[in-house]
Amino acid sequence: MNENDILRFIGLAKKAGHLEIGEEPVASAARSHAARLFLVASDASENTARRAMRFQGTGKTVLFRLPYTKEELGDITGRGACALLALTDIGFASSLADKLESLSPDQYGEGAAQLRMQLKSAVLRRQEKARHENKRRQGKRLPGREQ
Repeated sequence: MNENDILRFIGLAKKAGHLEIGEEPVASAARSHAARLFLVASDASENTARRAMRFQGTGKTVLFRLPYTKEELGDITGRGACALLALTDIGFASSLADKLESLSPDQYGEGAAQLRMQLKSAVLRRQEKARHENKRRQGKRLPGREQ
């Protein structure tokens, strides 16, 4: 895994519509609890990094400082410069964290593990919802409900 693959993956997340770019969209995603992973450019100001940490709130959203400059992130996202990004899909967030972890396990390992757990929980919730919908369509009664 090289660093260009990670930038291409961020571009893919943008094309898929799972990437918020810039401070206001990232703040909005944080307030609506849609953000799964915050990404801060390596040369972002400390003020921007502090704001991202505030967006992080309760700590359920992972925050990574990337090894890319604002200009590099701006190039991949179609902006002049970009200091702050947020991934809103848990699958994309977990995959990106795994890719970053392969580059630097010490720096990204803990966050990648947290995102893997969140992904596992999300998959289990989707499976349970699908089973419930299937039973509902078939007309089966749910346990604990009397008619």
